Amino acid sequence: MSAFVFVLTRGLEDPTRVTRAFQLAKAAKENGHDVSLFLTDDAALVVKEGMADNIVAPTGDEAGSHLQFLIENKVPIYL
Repeated sequence: MSAFVFVLTRGLEDPTRVTRAFQLAKAAKENGHDVSLFLTDDAALVVKEGMADNIVAPTGDEAGSHLQFLIENKVPIYL
């Protein structure tokens, strides 16, 4: 098992990066790794209730579902 730290600085202006960061953190957690997420700058707004539900990457991936998984699986999210 490895430990992963994801640092996200982008927010609503960059739905692809937000969604990918959450998606990669989710994938790491699903594969049994220790995961932590650090949100700084504009990314801090993403965890405000309901905000992630409005973030969709051009591929159709939704940040909200990935974030919900991380929360349900007790992945530490630091602001």
